Amino acid sequence: MSLVYSTEVGRIKPEEDKPQRPKGDGIVRIQKQTKGRKGKGVCVVSGLDLEDAPLKLLAAELKKVCGCGGSVKDGTIEIQGDARDKIKVHLEKKGFTVKLSGG
Repeated sequence: MSLVYSTEVGRIKPEEDKPQRPKGDGIVRIQKQTKGRKGKGVCVVSGLDLEDAPLKLLAAELKKVCGCGGSVKDGTIEIQGDARDKIKVHLEKKGFTVKLSGG
């Protein structure tokens, strides 16, 4: 049994474990996907070993560079449209090793 309430500190919440993401090999991969998106293409940027906050900031930068929308899902960045070249140039300027993968 775990402690739920204490008269000294009140209600005690158990510490939640942050989900562990698989560690990448240091190479950022950009691929274009259309599957399950009603024919609309998105660029998926994976392999970034960043925490949630810096990942969201990088996603915001990429959206500004490409001039389109996007989101962060499960440790990957999804950018709408086919802007792989712009994304690759921007990430290489920031010092990442980038490969274009997929179709």
